[in-house]
Amino acid sequence: MATVHIPDQNRNLTQTDEILEFLKPFGIWYERWEVEGRLKPSATDAEILAEYAPEIDKVKAAGGFVTADVINVNPNTPNLDAMLAKFDKEHTHSEDEVRFTVEGRGVFHLHPENGPVFSVTVETGDMINVPCGMKHWFNLCDDRRIRCIRFFEDTSGWTPHYVETGVHGNYSPMCFGPKFLSKEPSADPILRT
Repeated sequence: MATVHIPDQNRNLTQTDEILEFLKPFGIWYERWEVEGRLKPSATDAEILAEYAPEIDKVKAAGGFVTADVINVNPNTPNLDAMLAKFDKEHTHSEDEVRFTVEGRGVFHLHPENGPVFSVTVETGDMINVPCGMKHWFNLCDDRRIRCIRFFEDTSGWTPHYVETGVHGNYSPMCFGPKFLSKEPSADPILRT
């Protein structure tokens, strides 16, 4: 399940209802899809798209998307660091960025015009959108592994439009999640739930 981290407020959100309530004013939606037992670990991109075809068709119809594909990265992906460097700096897109995480973990850092900078750590089963024009950046978690279904409004996809004075350097690329958070009063307030 996703975790929202708001660093400037030393605040973490881990409950689905509070995450949905927090994200809604920014035009960000979040869903959980059932993943348990649906795919073999060796599933190909085509098998992933076939297994999730009903959900993909529903998202396409609701959002005006014309195509979907699978991005599949792991530590052995050729030129992984160069690929990731395209997305780890603050940027925008001219269409919504919609991702369903089939496997793995990553963190979307979001910088809305009308709110604080915050991150959403997504994991297997999480679906999220980053609205068109919203400043954001993305990092993989420590295992550097993620497989996601991506949705596009244009068959050519999208390119990042970098923000000249991006704030990405002011925030940790760290992934947050329940296993990293503590309820102990002595814990670092950034890591306390």
